[in-house]
Amino acid sequence: MMAEKPLNIVILGLSITSSWGNGHATTFRGLVRELAARSHQVLFLERDVPWYAASRDLPQPEYCTTELYSTLDDLENRFTEQVREADVVIIGSYVPEGVLVGQWVINTAQGIKAFYDIDTPVTLAKLERDDFEYLHPSLIPQYDLYLSFTGGPTLEVLEKKYGSPMARPLYCSFDPALYYPEEHAAQWDLGYLGTYSDDRQPALETLMLAAAWQWPAGKFVVAGPQYPASVQWPANTQYIHHLPPAEHRQFYNQQRFTQNITRQDMIQAGFSPSVRLFEAAACGIPIISDYWEGLDTFFAFDAEILISRSTQDTLGYLQEISEAERNAIGERARQKVLTYHTAAHRAWEVEQYVRTLQGALNFNP
Repeated sequence: MMAEKPLNIVILGLSITSSWGNGHATTFRGLVRELAARSHQVLFLERDVPWYAASRDLPQPEYCTTELYSTLDDLENRFTEQVREADVVIIGSYVPEGVLVGQWVINTAQGIKAFYDIDTPVTLAKLERDDFEYLHPSLIPQYDLYLSFTGGPTLEVLEKKYGSPMARPLYCSFDPALYYPEEHAAQWDLGYLGTYSDDRQPALETLMLAAAWQWPAGKFVVAGPQYPASVQWPANTQYIHHLPPAEHRQFYNQQRFTQNITRQDMIQAGFSPSVRLFEAAACGIPIISDYWEGLDTFFAFDAEILISRSTQDTLGYLQEISEAERNAIGERARQKVLTYHTAAHRAWEVEQYVRTLQGALNFNP
């Protein structure tokens, strides 16, 4: 059987060159690197904006061709041919002037047109209130493929309510070269990594900080920016204002357990795993998480992840689980994410979706 020809892929994304203030760069870097490892050719087109220009931590990724454009006219003048000839063109969420960019791609590209929503619950909430910052409902039926960070019932909403011909999950992922177990003496019984948000703070107060108040002998840590001065930190809780990504692995590995708290829009949508879940699991650190629908499709409750609905639940896990069982829970979760949730898995999934469409729509591979 003849091997399938590598794909010529064009991606228009928020940013791959700068991870400043956005999680898109990490997602794109992992996906594009693994697409290149599968011999596909990727051209990444990114709007040149001042806030990323001042903080480009990867200005020229070695695994793709990256080009910056200044305006829509610049994009069309320089890259119409590449978009027209590509096997697949993928437009990400939050691309500046994404509606106009999307319509141009739909009108120009001869291959498969895909929308990659790294912010699906936010996107759908915006559409409900007629906020069409980067996606208009009229574009959704025109995209051959809608790749969503959220799975479950949301995919049916995209297809039945908004008319997507093919909505499929493309969850976040992690890089096994960056996240893995390390031998560190545990500094903290429970840690949390996350930027402050109003909708997460009540759960953090209940599930973690109240546990710290009630267990003075325990050691806790919270890392992340923008926490207001009004937050009352227990005496046994260390607060780290900023933790660079390069230090995340060590941070996880210095905890006995790690806390996961989910944004409300993700809870409401369900089936929306955070990259923090996969990264912590990859380090073999047991996760104590709030509950949301679909979480058990990623991790088995009690065996691979621990669900806390109260302060007492959290304290019970911290105080009663044996060291052997703690290590076993962490290792089972690590094996799960290594088997299903690396960036390499996501690249393979994209390829399968595209090959399926090529066959169904009679595109020339």
